[in-house]
Amino acid sequence: MTDFRLTPLAQSLPATVPFVGPETQERARGAAFDARLGANENVFGPSPLAIEAMAKADQWKYGDPESHDLRTALAAHHQCRPDNIIVGEGIDGLLGYLVRLMIASGDAVVTSAGAYPTFNYHVAGFGGALHTVPYVDDAESPELLFAKAAEVDAKLVYLANPDNPMGSHHRGEHIVRAMETLPERSLLLLDEAYVECAPEGTALPLPADDPRVIRMRTFSKGYGLAGARVGYAIGHPDLINAFHKVRNHFGMNRAAQEGALAALNDQAYLAKVQQHIAHSRNRISDIARTNGLTPLPSATNFVTVDCGRDENFAKAVLAGLIARGIFVRMPFVAPQSRCVRISCGTPVMLDLLAAALPSALADAQNSSAGS
Repeated sequence: MTDFRLTPLAQSLPATVPFVGPETQERARGAAFDARLGANENVFGPSPLAIEAMAKADQWKYGDPESHDLRTALAAHHQCRPDNIIVGEGIDGLLGYLVRLMIASGDAVVTSAGAYPTFNYHVAGFGGALHTVPYVDDAESPELLFAKAAEVDAKLVYLANPDNPMGSHHRGEHIVRAMETLPERSLLLLDEAYVECAPEGTALPLPADDPRVIRMRTFSKGYGLAGARVGYAIGHPDLINAFHKVRNHFGMNRAAQEGALAALNDQAYLAKVQQHIAHSRNRISDIARTNGLTPLPSATNFVTVDCGRDENFAKAVLAGLIARGIFVRMPFVAPQSRCVRISCGTPVMLDLLAAALPSALADAQNSSAGS
């Protein structure tokens, strides 16, 4: 039997994923990357206490389906109640649950053109109608997003602060002021995945109970636990409670819960990682400037570098780096696609980047001159 009875919606969707993983690229090129600087992972790793806690976790047991200890600790950390917190399989998993809860065929959703594509992937998977607004000066615009939400009666409005893929950010107070124009029937989905990497004052200064917004956070970036897949959302208890209707109750494995709890309790280690990220951003920026490129200001664990020309040239630079064993990525929508995005790395990784970039640029320039 090859005529599988997929739904009409599933049949209409392309067989694609939001990202092609570095492992897929390594298999295609027949060699491992020398420097993995494309997935915005925290190469400095998690707290040793988190590693120890994960190693000691009783893996023969299912994880606590309520993630009780982790939710309780997160509530204390954010000065709210456990019923303001839901834990899930990374922000990606929580995005899927929220879209499943709120979006049916034809429902309007608003995002920025070129913003985090996994959200769009979930919206398409449930038949939502995606409406986009452009970036303004390489940053998402809350004002444009909320105006478009009013125009199309959007159920959800996606905004990342700080932003991926550009690394830009708004002060939390700016978003609060802009929310005065957020339509009453629209929910702001605020992705704060990179907030631990950002300047003080970036986080949204609103109570967890504010019904206009749900905030999503992760242990994948600052806390260095990308492989464990631990994310959480902060929101009004009525909305948080709705997640229990659709979530995978045993989706959070025991080791991930224990590791995240230990990482959260080791804020001293997080502070050290934040210093490493700041130093790495500076080094990437220096490497870019040395090669005549323009690093954009970053509030994340990556630096987006303006290659100074068009998308084709940026693609050629990216291809040149990948051919030399340096895994990087780039934005996929113009005008942001004139850039490449380089994740923070260890000094050794960045030495490799510095060595490879001049020849990758030369190849790109020669290719452009010959076309």
